[in-house]
Amino acid sequence: MGDGHAHPSAVSAGGRHVRPLVIAFVLTASYMVVEFVVGFTVNSLALISDAAHMGTDVLGLGMALAAISLASRPTTSQRTFGFYRIEVLAALANGVLLFAVAGYVIYEAIQRFAEPPEIPGLPLLIVASVGLVINLISFRLLMAGSKESLNLKGAYLEVLGDLLGSVGVIVAAIILFTTGWAYADPIIGVGIGLFILPRTFQLTRQALRILLEAAPKDIDVATVQEELLALPGVAEVHDLHVWTITSGMESASGHIVVETGKDYPAVLNSVLELLKEKYHIEHATFQCEPGQFDESKTAV
Repeated sequence: MGDGHAHPSAVSAGGRHVRPLVIAFVLTASYMVVEFVVGFTVNSLALISDAAHMGTDVLGLGMALAAISLASRPTTSQRTFGFYRIEVLAALANGVLLFAVAGYVIYEAIQRFAEPPEIPGLPLLIVASVGLVINLISFRLLMAGSKESLNLKGAYLEVLGDLLGSVGVIVAAIILFTTGWAYADPIIGVGIGLFILPRTFQLTRQALRILLEAAPKDIDVATVQEELLALPGVAEVHDLHVWTITSGMESASGHIVVETGKDYPAVLNSVLELLKEKYHIEHATFQCEPGQFDESKTAV
């Protein structure tokens, strides 16, 4: 019998995008304070909603940075996969925060529909316009990383929601400034809250799939098993598992029954090569067994 493995890079997908994450964090944290101050001063739910989204951005970006820092630590004898899952936990926490903020905004907007307060439009317009520029910068900085890391995708979605929130506040400000229609503010506030919910649900579901060690959505384990069985020298495949450690880092394990007379190393290499080349699974561990091998008789 024999077993084989291939190892992933020591740097997670999120670890390659620290610098843009730091810049986005600083910009967002700075302007969040401005939006909160102006929002509460003029009593604008739309602006407070946008500031709250920025607040979750700050927390989310901070957690993303902390997660990447922890994930870069070396493995130990007790943490053989290191701290990679911290990034997934950060993404899940971001999703929970976004759900909470959206719920608060919708609740507050319902209260204001009964008696909308008077809100000056000009301060909203100025603050939201500057906020839009900052969100556009952060959005652009995080775009590349969001395609590789679930952790950065969480931060990216928060910034996307805040960017559109700034657009919404600008629309509300223009309506208030030109017509004085007070309902524009709570309506835009609800719109911001509702817009982010589907994306938050998707992010949370992805994080939970990884934590539950489900197979990646783009990999059909049954198909993988069939393709492994089709390789020369493979008589049987069993106990096949495919899961994600963190974004962009898939793993697989299983048992391969090798046909009598076939070369074990050659069969094992073909299995690992298929997983790496077709499914981008670079961390794979497989046990090769002879055709007459009976696992039930092995010592426990």
